[in-house]
Amino acid sequence: MSVNIIAEIGINHNGDIEICKKLMKVASDAGCNAVKFQKRNIDKVYTEAFLNGFRESPWGTTQRDQKKGLEFDKKEYDLISKFAKELNIDWFASAWDLDSLNFLKQYDCKYNKIASAMIVDKNFLENVAKEKKYTFISTGMSEMNEIKEAVNIFNNNSCPFELMHTVSTYPMADKDANLNCIPMLRKTFNCNVGYSGHESGLAISYAAIALGASSLERHITLNRTMYGSDQAASIEPNGLRQLVGAVRKIEISLGDGIKRIIPEEQVVAKKLREHLEKI
Repeated sequence: MSVNIIAEIGINHNGDIEICKKLMKVASDAGCNAVKFQKRNIDKVYTEAFLNGFRESPWGTTQRDQKKGLEFDKKEYDLISKFAKELNIDWFASAWDLDSLNFLKQYDCKYNKIASAMIVDKNFLENVAKEKKYTFISTGMSEMNEIKEAVNIFNNNSCPFELMHTVSTYPMADKDANLNCIPMLRKTFNCNVGYSGHESGLAISYAAIALGASSLERHITLNRTMYGSDQAASIEPNGLRQLVGAVRKIEISLGDGIKRIIPEEQVVAKKLREHLEKI
């Protein structure tokens, strides 16, 4: 099975549909399988006190101004859906509340995504699982018992899913990657396990694929110096092309694990062992 490569646009579009479309085109041209966004009803996700707090941003001086400035609504998602069809690339989004989950239903996306923040919300998980749509479940900020509870909900609802090993720091330090969780989670829960990375660079993502990650999700950006909390942990266009090319090469190189002499080796063996026939 080919690794599913997901370009996380998230909120790196900075509320600008033209930046969004450029990022979608970058992902498509690089050979990614899908692009992913984040959808929130900010009044449900954040408290009034938080939203009224000070935050300087291109949209104003409160947290509400900033969160609202980064949030796409139906007009933008209609354009995203249309442009994704033109590019022949899948798109989906991680909903952070039930209103957003219901909003996304109108687009009939191929996938759902549980953000790490939402893995502990059992009511939300039940509602997602009832859709019976293939779901990526990020496991950042969670203990094994919390992952087990989420897995049980999806199994009980006969909803197909894939765990995503995740460390929720931005950017993540190399020492915190703990990639051996990928085979551990796969063995423990008998399911596919992907990797959602927030590190700088590409080496850790390559290692995740070598350890058997079934999917790879990385944030993408046009430029890491752009405004936004996720930009520094994102990959620029050249890096994304390099990543996709290397992942496809690693996939081929892993093989099936069965030791054999390939036909090309037989020719070499005859030449290099010719002297043994004289003994």
